[in-house]
Amino acid sequence: MLQQYKHILVAIDGSYEAELAFRKAVEVALRNNGQLHLIHVIDTRAFQNISSFDSAMVEQVTETAKKTMDEYIVTANELGLKDVDYSIEYGAPKSLIAREVPEKKNIDLIMIGATGLNAVERLLIGSVTEYVTRTAVCDVLVVRTDLDNKHALNKKRSIIGHEEA
Repeated sequence: MLQQYKHILVAIDGSYEAELAFRKAVEVALRNNGQLHLIHVIDTRAFQNISSFDSAMVEQVTETAKKTMDEYIVTANELGLKDVDYSIEYGAPKSLIAREVPEKKNIDLIMIGATGLNAVERLLIGSVTEYVTRTAVCDVLVVRTDLDNKHALNKKRSIIGHEEA
C-alpha cells in the first residue's frame, strides 16, 4: 500500500532551506490531494532580554510574518495547490513544530529545511530540525536538496514567487 500524506506541515523561518521544503511540500500535497499547513514561530524568548520591550515590537514582527506567509499562500495557489493555510505561533519553535501544532492539526508529515540558523546559533540554542526529527509525533522529511535533487545547502536564492534559477 502506498503511503499518502494528507496533512503536511512546513516550518517557515525565512531561510532558503525552508523555501525548498515548502516547494517540495507543495508537490507532495498535490500528488496526495492533501492539505498544506504552514507555520511560522515567533520565538518569544528572543524578546525577554530586551529592556525596552513593548507590544509594538511583537506587532511589527507579526505583521512582517503575515506578509511573508501571504506570499507563500499565493505561490502555492499559483502552483495549483488550493488547500493551504498558515498559522503564526508564539513560543518555543521546537515544541510547537514537533508536537503541539501536529497534534492540534492532525499532521501526518512534517517537512523541514535541514538548517535555518547559522553555525553559532545552532551551537548556542540547538537545531530545531534536529529536535523535530528526534521528538516529532509523526513522520519528518528533512529537505537537503533543491528541486532538481542537487545539494542545496549554503545557497541563498529566493524561490518564492520566482522560478528557481
